[in-house]
Amino acid sequence: MPKIYAGSSGWAYSSWKPDFYPARLASSKFLSYYATRLNSVEVNYTFRRFPTEKLLKGWIDATPSGFKFAIKAHQSITHLKRLRGAQELTAKLLLSLQPLEKAGKLGPVLFQLPPFLKCDIVLLTNFLAGLPRNLRVAFEFRDISWFTDEVFAALRKRNAALCHAESEIIQTPRIQTANFLYLRLRKDAYSAKSIAEYIKAMEGDDHRQEVFVYFKHEETPEGALRAEALLAAINAGSASKDVITDAP
Repeated sequence: MPKIYAGSSGWAYSSWKPDFYPARLASSKFLSYYATRLNSVEVNYTFRRFPTEKLLKGWIDATPSGFKFAIKAHQSITHLKRLRGAQELTAKLLLSLQPLEKAGKLGPVLFQLPPFLKCDIVLLTNFLAGLPRNLRVAFEFRDISWFTDEVFAALRKRNAALCHAESEIIQTPRIQTANFLYLRLRKDAYSAKSIAEYIKAMEGDDHRQEVFVYFKHEETPEGALRAEALLAAINAGSASKDVITDAP
């Protein structure tokens, strides 16, 4: 069975008190507390800012060995350049992430493409060719034109994951293109049955080395609590829908 990493997209929410964070917990302690209950987080901060070494050191020091940070690529790469001529910016991002890599805490880098970007296989292939081979990457396509066999083949050639993004608007085909899986579960509510189905799918594929699962964050802690319940079910060795409570 692959290693499961589960968490939320972000952690810095005082509105998660007291259902997730203790009522008196200082905001400076949020990440270290989060890491006692979950083993990964998807970082949205890097979509708008390149992280500093000082910032990353704080994240590294606040989390235990084995904790993983999945990084959302900067918007200048995905939304402004739209992958075209973005080699220098991508190199800048990857250079900034070296402290996480050296600490063994760098998870996949997620390239979330804008919904207005239509499929361009040449653009994708050229961008993939410029990425370091040892870097785990995932791509979230938000226009259905990208869901083609040619795109899936290009991702497989590079061992890049097709991000399985679930929302009320679009649902990614459940096709595996890498030796790890990246799930973004973005709907407002999830039933116990739907989470159990994901667990069963994870348990049933011995070729996946790791699975990264991130729930919607927003201003309430339901996403973090769902991730915690998912880890509890996995650790209990059960995909039973009775293990996880229904979302409100």
